[in-house]
Amino acid sequence: MVRLTKVELRRLMARRLTAVGLAGLFLITILLLVATWFDARPLSAVEQQQAQQQYEMAHKDWVEHAQEIRTQCEADWKTQPDPKPKLEEMCFYSEPKPEDFGKPPTVFAQIMPELLQGSSYFLAFAAFLIGASFLGAEFSSGAIGNWLTFEPRRLRVYGSKLLAAATGFVPIAAVVLAVILFGTFLIVDKLGDTASTTGKVWGDLSAIGGRAVLTTALAAALGSVVGLLLRHTAAAIGVVMAYLVLAEGVFAAFLEKAQPWLVKLNFDAFVRHGAQYSVTECKTGSDGSYICDYVQKTLSFEHGAWYLAIFTVVVVLLGGWVFHRRDVN
Repeated sequence: MVRLTKVELRRLMARRLTAVGLAGLFLITILLLVATWFDARPLSAVEQQQAQQQYEMAHKDWVEHAQEIRTQCEADWKTQPDPKPKLEEMCFYSEPKPEDFGKPPTVFAQIMPELLQGSSYFLAFAAFLIGASFLGAEFSSGAIGNWLTFEPRRLRVYGSKLLAAATGFVPIAAVVLAVILFGTFLIVDKLGDTASTTGKVWGDLSAIGGRAVLTTALAAALGSVVGLLLRHTAAAIGVVMAYLVLAEGVFAAFLEKAQPWLVKLNFDAFVRHGAQYSVTECKTGSDGSYICDYVQKTLSFEHGAWYLAIFTVVVVLLGGWVFHRRDVN
C-alpha cells in the first residue's frame, strides 16, 4: 500500500491540472494579502480631517438637542401599546466619540479567524476539483483498466489513490495557510494593531488552521470518490455546484430548521469550533398579534466533527463498494 501510494502521489503531482491548481492557489493567496493590505491602510490626512469635522458636527448637535430628543422619546414611549420595549433601549442616544468616526484600526486577532475560514473554502474547492479530476480522468481515458492489469487488487488501488489525494494536499494547505497567517500579521503589524495577539490567540488560530488542513484533505478524498462514481471531472463539478445552489441556497432558505444537516454549516462549525445560524420563530402575542423574530442558534464543534466524519466514511465506503463491484470499462 505504501509503495502504491507513493506512485499515486507522483502521478498526482505530475498532472497538468495539479500544476494549474497550485498556481491558482498561489495567485489567490497573493490577492488575499494585497486586499488585506488595502483594507488595513489608515486614513489619509485629508480623510482624517474630514472625520474630525464630522465628529465635531455630530457632537455639537448632541449637546444642543440631546435632552430635547430624549424628552420627546420618553413621551412617545408612554404612548406605546403593551408589550413595549424598555425605555433605555428605545431612548438610547449616546454621546458621539471620536473613535466612532473615520476608520478604526485593523486588529489582527479580529480579522484573522475570518480570513482562515475563507481560505479553507477555496482550499477545499481546489482540493475537491483536483481530486475529482485525478480519478475522473483515469476513467475517461481508460487508464484505470491498464493500471488494474498491473495491480488487480482493486481495494488496494482505491485506497492508495484516496490516500495520495488526501496526503498530497496536507503540505499544500499548510503552506498556503501559513503564508496567509504570517503575511497578514506582518501587514497588520505595520498598518494596524497586533497588540492583542496573545499566546491564546495564536493557539486558537493554529487550531483553526489545522482543522482547515484536515478539511482540505477530506475534500481531496471526497473529490476523488465523486470522480470515481461519476467517471468525469465536469460531472463531479456539476454535482457540487447543483448542491450548493439547490441545497445550500434554495433549500436552506425555505427550511431553516434543516440547516444543521447541511454540509456548509457543519464545515464552518468544525473549522471555527462552533458556528452561528438563525431561524425564524413565530408566536402569538398577548394581544392576539402574530409576532416573528430571528433567533440565533449555535451548532457545536462536536456536531460538525461527527457530521463530517460520518459523511466521509459513508461516501468512501460507497466508492469502495462501487469500484470493487462495477466494471471499469
